[in-house]
Amino acid sequence: MAVVRGLATALFILSIPLALITSNVRYLTNEKHVYEYAIDHYDATAATGIARDELLRSSGELRDYFNNDSDVFFTRVEKNNREIALFNERETEHLKDVKGVLQVTYLVQELALVYIMAYVVGVFVWARERSMRTLAIHTLVGGLLAIGVIAAFAVIAAGGFESAFEQFHEIAFTNDLWQLNPATDRLIMMFPEGFWFDVTIFLGVLTIGEAVVLSLGSAIHLTFGHRTTKQALMPGQDVPSAQAAN
Repeated sequence: MAVVRGLATALFILSIPLALITSNVRYLTNEKHVYEYAIDHYDATAATGIARDELLRSSGELRDYFNNDSDVFFTRVEKNNREIALFNERETEHLKDVKGVLQVTYLVQELALVYIMAYVVGVFVWARERSMRTLAIHTLVGGLLAIGVIAAFAVIAAGGFESAFEQFHEIAFTNDLWQLNPATDRLIMMFPEGFWFDVTIFLGVLTIGEAVVLSLGSAIHLTFGHRTTKQALMPGQDVPSAQAAN
């Protein structure tokens, strides 16, 4: 029984960084301002020769594609007064792979969040097997673990983001479709490596910020909540002694 409880606790702690990171990936994937930033900051209009409105419309369709049941992404845009396919076959095949990775990411997020809620409700609220102080300790450890994970990734990226970016693709994908030509492939024109560096930094900062809030909240509870509980119990402990004396 102790082993099962230990594994359940370890999984709860591990679920915290998983939930934070995957939730932020999902948020950034579906946030239209992220796509606007890529198009405007890296001047995708000049790079592709396609009007900004057309690129924004197609990026909206791309967000929809990542969340729907379509197998292949296809959209046409207007360029030089004629309609053309925005992406070639290699790019659309890569987008299919990207969608597969995102679907796994979304599943991990959902499972992590469900487990966290089930663990808190089942162990601390319904069964009351452990105290809120214990929950605060576990949450603190999970928050610190999240900070440690992001710090580790930061160290790896600091050694060379381009190399780390390539290693990620080699791990995440089973083919070389991600190796696109920035001179001819519009997907990389719209979302160049510099954009991914910016998004990675923002993802790390966002995750660390959330982890710090969790950790600080837990530390405050451990410091002041425990002290308040002790102070509240002391008067109650004196009452039985006085009645016994009478």
